Amino acid sequence: MSEMAEAIRQLIQEKGYSEESVRQTIERALKAAYKRTYGTDENAIVKFEDDMSDVKIYSRKVVVDGVYDPVKEIELEDAQKLSSEIEEGDEVDIIENPKEFDRSAVDRGKQTAHQGLTETFKDSLYNDYKDKVGEIIIGYYQREKNGNIYVDLGNAGKIEGYLPLKNQSKLEFYEKGDRIKGLIVEVKKTNSGLQLVLSRSDPKLVSSILEKEVPEISDGTVEITKIVRDAGYRTKIAVYSKREEVDPVGACVGLKGVRIQNVIRELLNEKIDVLKYDPDPVVFIKNALSPAQVDRVIIMDADKKQALAIVQDSQFSLAIGRQGQNVRLANRLCDWNIDVKTVEQAAEIDFSEISTVQSARSLFNDEEESFDEITTIAELPGVNKEIADLLIANGFEQIEDFVEAFDNDTIHIEGVTADDLETINGLINENVEFVEEDEDFTNQVENETNESQPEAEEDEYFCPECGAKITLDMTQCPVCGVEFEFEEDEE
Repeated sequence: MSEMAEAIRQLIQEKGYSEESVRQTIERALKAAYKRTYGTDENAIVKFEDDMSDVKIYSRKVVVDGVYDPVKEIELEDAQKLSSEIEEGDEVDIIENPKEFDRSAVDRGKQTAHQGLTETFKDSLYNDYKDKVGEIIIGYYQREKNGNIYVDLGNAGKIEGYLPLKNQSKLEFYEKGDRIKGLIVEVKKTNSGLQLVLSRSDPKLVSSILEKEVPEISDGTVEITKIVRDAGYRTKIAVYSKREEVDPVGACVGLKGVRIQNVIRELLNEKIDVLKYDPDPVVFIKNALSPAQVDRVIIMDADKKQALAIVQDSQFSLAIGRQGQNVRLANRLCDWNIDVKTVEQAAEIDFSEISTVQSARSLFNDEEESFDEITTIAELPGVNKEIADLLIANGFEQIEDFVEAFDNDTIHIEGVTADDLETINGLINENVEFVEEDEDFTNQVENETNESQPEAEEDEYFCPECGAKITLDMTQCPVCGVEFEFEEDEE
């Protein structure tokens, strides 16, 4: 077996290169050396044995009678020494000895081969790791530069782990040889080789660790709705169960907190709040502010996603958290702007203005909305059915009739108190909009109606004596001179 064959075997078996990548690399190297020697590689032909045991390079030359370009042409006489059947115009392949290439040509070939193998190696590793983004990998602290940590991944230096400062957890510190579990967020080619960019601050790191600890997440029974982190300090996890009988929070925490403690340990004692997701924003916001106990959540502006959480004085600092951390994470988890106030602070807010403002905004909403028109007392939302039945039985079924009688204080029904009437009137004000008829519009319609009708023809009058035509302003006939007087018909 030749030296070339031995080198090929080592590249394939020991270095792990594919046969095709080695073939392409050697071919590029030989052609580069050939070009360095002869100035062109257009007529260079590289041929491999079927079993890759050997490789040769040839010069393909045209047979001519009188050589002009010795690189691409060969004398007919010289060619016939190879075969008597060769004729002028034929092409022959003349084997070349790479050892006879000049020194610079050999160096160029080696350089090309080295670069080719390096790129091939990078491509091979890249293909192996490109689909591993989002997975967890374990390595060991190797060195640090400008705050960035380089991680030994235990693969004989084939690939390097890189944990940039921005991806590190704020409270974690490492020494040489310390174990590091990181999330692969990027596979990057560099001049020195392939690099796996890792992260210890990405929320997906928590979800990956939690998935390994909680079988219910792995099998899809429990879903992680969202995770937000202040890496190193606190993480909030919203979970949801597809089955009513499964408690998603309990499944994640585990018996006596064993499961969640394993996750906390992997995050080097970072605080973790596991809470239940709820589609109702009021309930979800309450849950998101855990571990604080929230008395009440009020939606201040649904369009702008602004809410107010009311807590007892003893829970206020817990709801806000250190430097606002707890409420800030809750905002990100719920995608709402949550303002936290104590019961005393909330007492100073006029909440009646909230509904008024939102009602006014809805009047100017560009989006067309359809509402069911409310015309009767029984249709009012939240109305007391017994009071409504008494009003209807006494002739106050229609809202307009009730409002008119209420304004005139003429509703006196046994079993219906003044407070009941005030409550009904309040419900009407909240849910019914009275639209006054536009007077100008009405007048315009009446005028258009009148104009569209033909004017009545005027009555004609004639003299009773001579029959001449007369008018109402005359006192005598202009023809016969008879005097007359007009009287109005009382009918």
